[in-house]
Amino acid sequence: MRLLYFAWLKTKMGRAEEEVDPPAEVTDVASLLEWLRGRGPVYAEALSDLSVVRVAVNQEYARLDAPVNKDDEVALFPPVTGG
Repeated sequence: MRLLYFAWLKTKMGRAEEEVDPPAEVTDVASLLEWLRGRGPVYAEALSDLSVVRVAVNQEYARLDAPVNKDDEVALFPPVTGG
């Protein structure tokens, strides 16, 4: 699975992207985020408040119950606002 980080998430993670191999029990966005939080303090802190994190799976906005699989591209970014 390819993870992409944008804006302040990129800064907090210290990288723009990474390849991960989540365990089989990671089947949706919610379980992916929970698994990521458990990967260490950097992830836990960056993902501590999910109300300020949006997710896209394969370039489509995704809800927490959206399915994910190992071949997906998952982007994490703050809410987008216009002006």
